[in-house]
Amino acid sequence: MMKKKVKMLMVCGAGLGSSFACQMSVEDVLRKMGVEADLDHCDISSAVSMNPEVIITAMNFKTQFEQFTIPDTTTILYLKNIVGKAEIEEKLTPVLQAKGVL
Repeated sequence: MMKKKVKMLMVCGAGLGSSFACQMSVEDVLRKMGVEADLDHCDISSAVSMNPEVIITAMNFKTQFEQFTIPDTTTILYLKNIVGKAEIEEKLTPVLQAKGVL
């Protein structure tokens, strides 16, 4: 049986440097966990319309995300260090378990 792929989006202010760096760290963590996911990165204003299952972003963008209506199906993870693999793994594990992919 094929495992379900989770659609995940890494988000930063410009959708370029730090979100891409975050995506690379998330890829490493997912590889270690044996989870396949569709990964992409973008800026905050594009993120909501892309309708991902998981958004991973920096803690300092929390107030900006709170201004958007986020669907119940989207989980947002706020990280202190967006390239910190230990923090990514710690926060992502329960989300992936809840979504039935881990």
